[in-house]
Amino acid sequence: MSAVNDTKLHYEVFLLTGIPGQEDIHVWISIPFCLMYLISIVGNSVILFIIKTDPRLHEPMYIFLSMLAVTDLGLSISTIPTILSIYLFNTREINLDACLAQLFFVHFLQCTESSVLLLMAFDRFIAICDPLRYASVLTLPRIANMGFVCVLRGVAVVVPLPFLLKRFQYCRDNVLSHSYCLHQDVMKLACSEITVNSIYGLFVKILTMGLDSLLIFLSYVMILKTVLSIASHTECLRALNTCVSHLCAVVVFYTPEISLSVLHRFGKVSSPLIQILLGYITLLVPPLMNPIVYSVKCKHLRVKIIRAFFK
Repeated sequence: MSAVNDTKLHYEVFLLTGIPGQEDIHVWISIPFCLMYLISIVGNSVILFIIKTDPRLHEPMYIFLSMLAVTDLGLSISTIPTILSIYLFNTREINLDACLAQLFFVHFLQCTESSVLLLMAFDRFIAICDPLRYASVLTLPRIANMGFVCVLRGVAVVVPLPFLLKRFQYCRDNVLSHSYCLHQDVMKLACSEITVNSIYGLFVKILTMGLDSLLIFLSYVMILKTVLSIASHTECLRALNTCVSHLCAVVVFYTPEISLSVLHRFGKVSSPLIQILLGYITLLVPPLMNPIVYSVKCKHLRVKIIRAFFK
């Protein structure tokens, strides 16, 4: 009887996972993670600094870009230190409360980033499809309200997740499949019924990233329709060129995130290594690539960065 009871102990500590079978080269693996962390922090901080200090960049497109940079900074700060602690110091343990806090910030920031990408799509839609009303529609107070709604939505849908997990007892294997905590990963270790968590997690994904990606797709359908009606080939290409940076950000964010969600829910026989690599791509690549892509494609931003570093 005591043996049975022992199997139902409530785990207070989880073990995070690096890349299985590569423990001997963890220090070497940490080098690209350190570089990604450094580039993400410096790149997004530079973008925020330049947008803040240059009044000419206080336009809707750049304000939305600064929102994106803030969420990318948050994602990097909330995840990469945990990842580096595994590879540099072999520190795999994380207690339940810290794990719940981390997964809250990860999911909240991902939800917020999805919302910001939708706002950026709306910005491009108004700029191309209704340029005469651009300044009157995207005023600073309205942009501030949009940003507040994005944060409020993220908090509202993600707050229940840690509370739903907190009520569980974790009597199964306490090894997580990623180097950081995710709701869909932690709930699988519970020894209780997880149907409510699974349904609510799916609801959150559909309500946030699913809905946002659909609206972004529809906005680009309308943008493409408007652009194709432009007689001048040069003007057509110029209009499409203003959307390239945003499209890159959308692809980089949604593709691995949707793939990882599908694998967690339906990929029962998928390789653990694929899940781990997708997990890294999901959280590390967008904060790394967004400042690079926007710095390359946005002329005003690129000029200010060059002047700041090479004056």
